[in-house]
Formats: sequence, C-alpha cells, structure tokens
Amino acid sequence: MTRAPGGRGLAALRALQVFGLSVATLTLGGLAVVSRAGGQAAPASVPLGQAPHFSVLIAGRDIIYCYYHQPCKDQGQRENVIQPPNTDTLMLVKVDGVNVHVLNIPRDTNVGEFDPRKGIAAQKVNSQYWDGGSQALTRAVETITGEHVDSYVVVRTDYVERVIDALGGLDVTVPEPGIEWIDNAAGVNLKLAPGDHHLDGKQGVLFLRVRKGFGDDYGRIDHQKQALTQLAGKLRTPQGLAALPVILGGIGNGVETNADPNLLLALKPYLSRLKLAFATLPTDTIRGTFNLAVNRDRLAEVWGKTGVATTPDVRVHIVDASGGALGTGLRAALQAMGYRDVQLEAVAASREPSQVFTQQDVAQASALADALDLPRLQGERFPVSPGEVGILLGTDASTHLAALKHLRPTPEIP
Repeated sequence: MTRAPGGRGLAALRALQVFGLSVATLTLGGLAVVSRAGGQAAPASVPLGQAPHFSVLIAGRDIIYCYYHQPCKDQGQRENVIQPPNTDTLMLVKVDGVNVHVLNIPRDTNVGEFDPRKGIAAQKVNSQYWDGGSQALTRAVETITGEHVDSYVVVRTDYVERVIDALGGLDVTVPEPGIEWIDNAAGVNLKLAPGDHHLDGKQGVLFLRVRKGFGDDYGRIDHQKQALTQLAGKLRTPQGLAALPVILGGIGNGVETNADPNLLLALKPYLSRLKLAFATLPTDTIRGTFNLAVNRDRLAEVWGKTGVATTPDVRVHIVDASGGALGTGLRAALQAMGYRDVQLEAVAASREPSQVFTQQDVAQASALADALDLPRLQGERFPVSPGEVGILLGTDASTHLAALKHLRPTPEIP
C-alpha cells in the first residue's frame, strides 16, 4: 500500500469517498425504493410493527446516448445506441433491524466459474444488465454472493446528480497530484486541484466515477463508501427531509425498481438508529484475464457477522480533522479502554464524516465503530496496515462526540 508523503492525513485517506447507498441506499435509491411505479412486486415485504429484514441490490447505470452528446429519448432501448450502459457501481444491501450491511461488488467480478469457451467480457457482472435487464443482473449477484436478493434498484447518473444537488452537494478531499478527467466525446471535463472541494451534483457524479488518483476500481469503490456515508448523514437533516420529493420523484425518471412500497413504512421508525457497515467483495484474479473470482472464505470474514473482538490489541490511527482537537480526548478514551497502541495525527478541519475504517481487521473495527456509534468501512485500498484500524474525526464529531472535549490523557506514573 502506498502512503502519502509526510503522513497519512486526509489526502492519504482518499483511498476513501458515492455513488450508491445504504441509509442512502434506503434513500438515494432506497427511499426511492418505497414509491415504485409499475414493475413486478418484490418477493418480500415487511409487516408493520416488525423489525425490517430484507436485501436490496443497488446498481448505478450510465445514460444511453444515441448521438454525440445526445441522450436517447428512450433510456430503455437496446438498438442504435453509441455505447451500451454498464453497471460499474453495484451494492448488495442487507437490512437486519437497525443493522445495515453494504457489500460493494467490483465491476470485473466473474459470474460463476470462469468458462474459457465463453467471451471474457460477457462473464463480468457489469455486462449482465445490458444483456438481460434487471432480473439477469439480480440473478448474477445472487450467484456471486450466495445471497437471496429481495429487490433491485437501478439508478441513472442523472438521477444521482439531482439527489446530490438536493442534499446540498458533496464535500471531498482530492489527493495529490489532483484529478484531471477530460473526455470530449462523453462531455466530461473534471479538473480538481489537491485539497478540499465542495462539488455540485454533476461534478459529484464525475468524482465518484473517476479512478485516477485512487489507484484502481477498488480505490474508487473505497472512496465511494465515504461519500455515501456523507450523503446518508445529510438525509437526517432538515435539508435531507426537504430533498425527499426529489428522491421519491425519481421513479420512472432515473430509477428502475421492483421494490415493495411498504418498505419505507417499515423502515421509518429505525432510520435515526441505523448502523452502517460497508465492505468490498474479496476477489482473486483469474489468470490470463482481467476478470475476478469471488474469494468466499474472505467474504465470510468481512461482511455480515464478523465475529467478536475480545481484546483491544489492534493498532489505532486517529486522524483528527474535527477542528476542535477532539483527537486528544479520543486517544485518552481508547487508552482507558485498554488500547495500548494509539497514534494521533492532527490535520486541517474537514466536513467529511467521522468513521472507522480498515482493510482486514473487521472485528476490531466493528468493536470501535459500535463504541463510538460511527459507520464502519472495510475496503481493499484504505491507508491502514494489517493489525491497524483508522478513525477519521470530521467536524461532525464536535456534536456527535462532544464529550471528547472534556477528556485528557492520564498522566503516566514513572
């Protein structure tokens, strides 16, 4: 793993930042889930008064263009298009009461066992939507994960633009050396210098799709997780509530779904208490191809029930971007809890959301996330080492973790 020169501050954390959802999956696509127009009924519903338990597939698809810079009037057509729409962003979301587990699926994941007699690209999961529609994509994800999928939500990029704008934009930190993505044929012109930026919907969608600066598709997935966490947090604010007409208005205008409209009623009492946990589907490279095979042994370790961390023997790296020097109090609290190796790095204040992140120490990260009531993000490109968990404190920590202001390190006794 490459580390940023001069420390692992916010620029290094940028193996983090969405295009998808979770509380936002229960909203950007998921609250949209609850007001479907047409489509088939979802196979599962949630009786009122009972805790919700269901799964939903969230897919982001491109806009279909019929001519240069001109979207097709019929976004469902299959003929006479310049380029078919792929679903490069795929998330399987499991809701289990107040616990929401989100699994990102890399676009190059092979569906089932690799067959050398078949076309390589046709076996990738991101081609299934074009070949067979939402139901084929759903079946492919069930094959890959071994999980039943109750409902699907497919969202277009133009819908995501509208939602980001309605939620007040996206705050991001761009790593060195900055981002420049210019594609005249696709109408893309994104130039961002290193540092903090506030993006509108159009810029936000491009930022969430770009891979340059984040290494590869895994890096892009990891930075999408942090952006999703930010958007999910905004949904709990007055501005988020005001955005609901835009979110719900996407059905048939950027959102394709078969979800049960009663899901919202079942979720509503739990929205303020939902606990978010993100993971990336572990994969291995298939020799001679760019396709990826599921690593099922590791999948069980990073997604869903991840075991219990019995001892605080993990190394903790705090990045304090709270603007209120809360990292000192957090370090004192963790040391009092028995964490012996706690590093603290103070950086410029950031509006990116507070969170706990890790690559492979999922049980330990989950324990810290539960203790701090923060989202937990697992990924392949986060700037932490084996045996290490990171904690980012953003400016939201001044409210959420205000008690840290009053904690001070315990003096060491010689």
